[in-house]
Amino acid sequence: MVFRRVLESPAGQLKTGQRRKGRKAVRLGAAILAAGFLAACQADEFSAGPNKANLPVSASLKRKMNDLNMSSTSPIMIRIFKEESQLEVWKQTRSGKYKLLEDFEICKWSGKLGPKFKEGDRQAPEGFYEITPALMNPNSSYHLAFNLGYPNRYDQSHGRTGSHLMVHGACSSRGCYAMTDEQVQDIYSLARDSFKGGQRSFQVQAYPFRMTPENMARHRDSDHLDFWKMLKTGYDHFEVANVPPKVTVCEKKYVFDATTLVEGVPFRASAKCPEYQVSPRLASAVASKQKKDNTKFQQLAARYDAREERQKRWEDRSNRLAEVLGGGEDTQTAATDAGANAPATPAQQTASTSAPGTPAPAADTPSSTVETAFAPQENSRGSSVGGFFKRWVPFGSKATNESASVGAISTEVVPASKP
Repeated sequence: MVFRRVLESPAGQLKTGQRRKGRKAVRLGAAILAAGFLAACQADEFSAGPNKANLPVSASLKRKMNDLNMSSTSPIMIRIFKEESQLEVWKQTRSGKYKLLEDFEICKWSGKLGPKFKEGDRQAPEGFYEITPALMNPNSSYHLAFNLGYPNRYDQSHGRTGSHLMVHGACSSRGCYAMTDEQVQDIYSLARDSFKGGQRSFQVQAYPFRMTPENMARHRDSDHLDFWKMLKTGYDHFEVANVPPKVTVCEKKYVFDATTLVEGVPFRASAKCPEYQVSPRLASAVASKQKKDNTKFQQLAARYDAREERQKRWEDRSNRLAEVLGGGEDTQTAATDAGANAPATPAQQTASTSAPGTPAPAADTPSSTVETAFAPQENSRGSSVGGFFKRWVPFGSKATNESASVGAISTEVVPASKP
């Protein structure tokens, strides 16, 4: 009653209100601290601001371009390698050839090795894509981005579907190639500057891995091998010429650096290829490289096949040996159980009914059978351990073990009394 009056008094109500305000302030402060902590955990280390699409390339790339004799607005080309998680930016030098300007580690890519087939399969595309200014996205919610233009003419000829496949920031991928914001800032700026220099589109070559004989041999059993061999032809054209190949599609396949023999006849993705030719000098260089690569591929494939065959034989032998050993143990266990459950012979019954410490009469059966069926009765712990080894270890001196278990000798003959 007294406490109620105090609480109902003006002074009591004031103190109660102050306590409530204090608790609210504490909760509000805790919420602000928690929000600040979460923001600190989730914040991107790189912040470009609202003018991000117009920022220049980083100072380190400017120095590299100067060292490699490159103009800031010269054309670029991009190569992507899934297995190595690398994105390379190549840029044209003043000599007209392309040199590697920078390679970036891909933050994330989704799916597995192999091309994209349909919408929702979360596969990152593989193939050759042309990026025009219309595919650049300065307002991307993933910092900055450019669309790969999937499906291209090759993909469409095979009925493949998908949309919004990009190279972007934010390090999050559902079928895209995701970079960090700082990385995509430089990549985007390089592409933007190349368009300013007059490049109408830049090429993106997306591969499952570096198209070397070693990698091709490692993946020789893949269902995508024929597709990858086709991609390797374009890869070889660039490796030989150091210039992005001209890519066309006919008969539902990629064709590289082809010129039709009849002017004005187009390449149609699903139609028969028109008569065309490739520069004899380039064709010869590519053929020479492919011949060398194919020889190495065959050698490595044979070596890998032989290694796998040896491994398979070894596993088969190991499995058979395990089965034999497993069967032997089962047989021995069954024999032991059978011996233990067999009816006792008269000699064994006599031994089992005799007093402890009294030796059993000699039986007609071999001693090994008796030793297997019965363990000697010992009073001390040490002798029981010895009995265990005597029963299960098939070596050692039997004479020693037997002598250790012999008790006092007794006889039923009573000596005659003295006269």
